[in-house]
Amino acid sequence: MKNLISLKIFLVLVFFAFEITAQTLPFNTLGMEDYLRRKQLLGEVNSNSSFSIRPLYPVQAFDTYTGLDLDNDLQDMDVSEFNMKFGKRDRGTFMLMPFTMINQYNSDLTFGINNGAMIPNNGLQTLLSAGVFVKYGMLSLQFQPEVLVAQNKNFVGFPIEHQSTILYYYEYLNRIDMPERFGTGRYFNFLPGQSSIRINPGDYSFGLSTENLWWGPAKRSSLLLSNNAPGFLHFTANTRKPIETSFGFFEGQFIAGHLNSTNYDLPHQDYIFQNNNVFIPKRENGDRYLSGLILTYQPKWIPGLSLGYASTSHMYRADMNQFKDLLPIFNGEKRMSSIENPQRDQRQQFSSGFFRWMSAEGHFEFYGEYGTNGNSRRLKEFIVTPERNRAFTFGFSNLFSLKKEDQYIQLSAEMTQTGQTIRESIQNMDTWYIHDHIRHGYTHQGQVLGMGYGPAANVNWLEVAWVKKYNRIGFQFERIVYNNDFYYFRMEGSKDWRNKYMDLVPGLFADWRVKNLFISGSVQYINTFNYKWYLVNDPDYYFVPGDDRKNVMAKIGVSYIIK
Repeated sequence: MKNLISLKIFLVLVFFAFEITAQTLPFNTLGMEDYLRRKQLLGEVNSNSSFSIRPLYPVQAFDTYTGLDLDNDLQDMDVSEFNMKFGKRDRGTFMLMPFTMINQYNSDLTFGINNGAMIPNNGLQTLLSAGVFVKYGMLSLQFQPEVLVAQNKNFVGFPIEHQSTILYYYEYLNRIDMPERFGTGRYFNFLPGQSSIRINPGDYSFGLSTENLWWGPAKRSSLLLSNNAPGFLHFTANTRKPIETSFGFFEGQFIAGHLNSTNYDLPHQDYIFQNNNVFIPKRENGDRYLSGLILTYQPKWIPGLSLGYASTSHMYRADMNQFKDLLPIFNGEKRMSSIENPQRDQRQQFSSGFFRWMSAEGHFEFYGEYGTNGNSRRLKEFIVTPERNRAFTFGFSNLFSLKKEDQYIQLSAEMTQTGQTIRESIQNMDTWYIHDHIRHGYTHQGQVLGMGYGPAANVNWLEVAWVKKYNRIGFQFERIVYNNDFYYFRMEGSKDWRNKYMDLVPGLFADWRVKNLFISGSVQYINTFNYKWYLVNDPDYYFVPGDDRKNVMAKIGVSYIIK
């Protein structure tokens, strides 16, 4: 019996050692994740992955040759001059990561989300990344740093003409680290990017990483974690593929990370209104601790359906003094909201439940996520008013076959709302991503970790595209309402509801593959109404034009995958 157990252990270790790669699919590899998601809808790869915990592990989850070779035709380590196996019995793997260059240009204002290390920038900014991946046995090292250079040109920001409005606005700016402009000159940053060091026993992975994370099934907006901000240093324990059991498939991830703050000037922060300083300085040390847990389950009786739960909790490191601050499973501290709890109020907590249902036969997916800001309410309170402090996302995507082989029309749409609908929540400043105690808010390096358009934004997004394998050409349209909570918070007293700050954004985009070169580009025309909620006051007219503005955002990127 002992010999049999020893033999089993030996065979398992050998299997681990000869595994080709533990490589993830980096977020900044242009168009690859969207392509992999389409392949799942077409039934070309395993349908058990929920696409709700990213980055993905294509080798383990979808049986690809490497984490980058999604069609098994890009790389061949037997003939490559650069990528190779090495060591005794070829236990090691060495691969060059893709070289990626992404350029983004804004003509007059700042615009753009889900772009990782990039900043809110007027003018041109360029993101470069490259690196190596090395694996030996169960140990893997992925080193893919990023370099960002941005013009960071001056632009029209929040106006000072409506003097009382800025006092209201700072009720939000004083509760979040989200500068309008990152300094006053050219911007340069070197980051570790999509890097990690891991131990990978079978279908699991443990290690340290600075990779971007995305939690939830949505394509455009994630409530809890997205690639809108730069990746942050975190410990991770996660599955690399859906784990099969007699009840179905499970995926999961636990993280514990470190968030940094910025110290850039805010608009008119020296302004004094009626002997009140609008700006209240934040803590000098804005370092924070973020922990989170996400679990997904796919019942074996309902193929294609994934159900999930996610929660995050973050607080200042200086305030941590209990073990439960390190690991607040399901966020805890459930009690009546009227009962004071100073320990609980030092944490900013979010949780969400989500689902995704996909059908390879119908080339269709439908998904949704419902989240709560603050997770201390009892179940009874939640049942009575589930809309309190809520946010949600719903979306779908469908591929319609064309007569020509491998060609489809893809229709996708998504709606996200983080603005509140209960007056008490708006007046109490229960806005998503801001916080009374953690006044740097739910941010890292000055950008929101969740939905890219910031606190209380409501967004409708539509996309129509022609696709053929990786290639696609299409049209997008987006309607964005910025910080709807501030709009109602500020305008309730005057009852002047004319100046909602909103963008209407049509755009064109394309992804194209030329052998190992991947090209992605887009251009969007941003029609802004009532910029920064500003409306010209004329005592003789009620319907006066707002500060309407125009902006063009163009983006072009290339990724080259080394053979």
